[in-house]
Amino acid sequence: MTSDLDDICNRLEAISEELADLAITALREAVDAGSEALPAHEKRITRARRAVDKAAHLLAERDETA
Repeated sequence: MTSDLDDICNRLEAISEELADLAITALREAVDAGSEALPAHEKRITRARRAVDKAAHLLAERDETA
């Protein structure tokens, strides 16, 4: 089961990186468009990334204590 959790943790970390890239792209597009406010979808993407990071951390933590 540990290898399964490691695999899921690795995939979550990759998803987190993809979400971070999407958030940066959203911010860059907003700046390029002259917006001074943060785009709402960037906030959602960042919240989702944090949740994914938390899930990856919880899985890694469980793996360390097992």
